[in-house]
Amino acid sequence: MEEMGAGQMLASKWDIVPSLLGGFLRVLLGNILPGWAKAIILGIIGSVALWTAITWFRRRSTRAT
Repeated sequence: MEEMGAGQMLASKWDIVPSLLGGFLRVLLGNILPGWAKAIILGIIGSVALWTAITWFRRRSTRAT
């Protein structure tokens, strides 16, 4: 088994999220994808965010009454 050196550190499961998000944004904002593909991806993300916000507000208003 390897010993922990000064240059090594343990990674948690949440360390992957920023790198995946950064890679996704790099692909989305870079020149890898054509414009129509970027529009579709942004539309899907926007519609999911809108749906999530609407359902959150609906659940919040039903709990308040």
